Amino acid sequence: MRVGLSYDLKSAVPLDAAGPEDALEEYDSRETVEIIAAALTTAGHSVVMLGGGGEFLENIRREPVDIVFNIAEGRGNSRSRESQVPGVLEMLGIPYTGSDAHCLTVCLDKPLAKKLVAAEGVATPQWQLITDEENLSRIAWEQSPFPVIVKPAYEGSSKGIRLTSVVDNVGSLPAEVSRLLGAYRQPVVVEEFITGDEVTVGIIGNAPPRVVGIMRIVPRKREGRFVYSLEVKRDYLNLVDYECPPRLADEIKERIAPASLKVFKVLGCRDFGRLDFRVSPEGVPYFLEINPLPGLGAYSDLVIMAQKMGWTYQGLIQAVLEAALKRYSPCVAV
Repeated sequence: MRVGLSYDLKSAVPLDAAGPEDALEEYDSRETVEIIAAALTTAGHSVVMLGGGGEFLENIRREPVDIVFNIAEGRGNSRSRESQVPGVLEMLGIPYTGSDAHCLTVCLDKPLAKKLVAAEGVATPQWQLITDEENLSRIAWEQSPFPVIVKPAYEGSSKGIRLTSVVDNVGSLPAEVSRLLGAYRQPVVVEEFITGDEVTVGIIGNAPPRVVGIMRIVPRKREGRFVYSLEVKRDYLNLVDYECPPRLADEIKERIAPASLKVFKVLGCRDFGRLDFRVSPEGVPYFLEINPLPGLGAYSDLVIMAQKMGWTYQGLIQAVLEAALKRYSPCVAV
């Protein structure tokens, strides 16, 4: 089968000198693209490198493919950027892996996703959406629980989430909110910070989707509050341990797994995804966000989790592709 591979390389996207230093964080390295291509080739497929942005538009019109394995994050900073490649593929009638354009937009919009999930009875921390500094001054913060964590509303890969992102009081809030509003040029979420374990959950498949694993991110130094920040992710080998299966009480894991599947279905995700939770000291898992287009690099949480649960890298990539093929069958020749 002829499989197109769509992606955005860090090296292919110009860095805006006026933007934040982590602006390219969610784009992929050449190494990630190559290991995905190798996994698909080993499975017997012919891989067509499509790239992203303008290069993708040129290649997809010129190169016939049976299906596209999509990991493209899209360009710009809008909440619909991950939908760019799926939207084009839908217009051209070309099958592709992963969630559709609508789902990707909804999930990247953290406040919208939280509203939909909360409406279905899944616990999520309290939050406020800040659109500008004037909006910040109009909120009665004495009603809000502190500490809070401040983060961009439409970002992934921990962009904007730093060691300074947890704020203890109203007086410290404006500086952190202003930093994000100025740097990321989008609304900011001020969310109740849940003290407790950081947990991530991987899901594969559609009918039905299944939990690949539940993984706890454990700081090696237990000093103060743990935030799975950009600094930590960039130095994960030295700063954290990944525990999968996690050493959590059975009743907690039995709450996390069905909540994850519910969120996956409610938001309309397909083929694969990864969800983040914080577990409170009382044992309540709070949904933070979902990534329906999770990283597939060797260092990515979903890959680490799957391998700890006995998957091979090639098996993970093939499972994502097969999930998509089953959705499209018999439209796509396997």
